[in-house]
Amino acid sequence: MKDPQVYLRFLNLLHTLEGAGQMPDIDADSRKLLELIALKHNQQQPLTISEAMALGHIASPATIHRKLDLLRDVGMVETVHEGQNRRTKYLVPTPKAFDHFAGLGKVMQQALGLST
Repeated sequence: MKDPQVYLRFLNLLHTLEGAGQMPDIDADSRKLLELIALKHNQQQPLTISEAMALGHIASPATIHRKLDLLRDVGMVETVHEGQNRRTKYLVPTPKAFDHFAGLGKVMQQALGLST
């Protein structure tokens, strides 16, 4: 049997952060959407709002719209235009989102017993 202890330590540290108010107050679907926005941005392929609305594996378009509003309200994503095209809005993580991911990375390092 494989040892789940590293992941369980990670979850314990994550829940500690949540209990201390150090995690954004967002639900699981919002978190998935934020993670996907950050991954696409990191791959130099930022999501458009239209592309995000089509992410049926996360939620319905109406729900995604509400989740995007929530992520904007808590300061985790913003919309930007590229070049002269003012019609297409791209979703990008904010510095606050990058700080959040850096904090999660630190928790992962602690769970793995790596120095931080």
